[in-house]
Amino acid sequence: MEKIDKLHLMEKILRELDDVVHSQTSLLKKVAQLEAENINLGNGLLEKQLPDIHSKADDALTAATALQTEFTEAKDKFIKDNKLDEVLPEAG
Repeated sequence: MEKIDKLHLMEKILRELDDVVHSQTSLLKKVAQLEAENINLGNGLLEKQLPDIHSKADDALTAATALQTEFTEAKDKFIKDNKLDEVLPEAG
């Protein structure tokens, strides 16, 4: 695979990771909304299980955000190591 093609694939993956982060953020907000609504309802099943879902969604968001940051750094290093910033100034 050519270096430029690899760079384009890395950029595509970063866009998809961005989608994952936004999806996880949306999921976390929805679970928090359910928790807030259950304050009035007082359902024990929801009260017991929603915090676990909230915690797992928060962990997934944290992991996706960390991966996005690390992969951005890897892409930037790839650009620098292969001098693609000289070929494609807008790539960085």
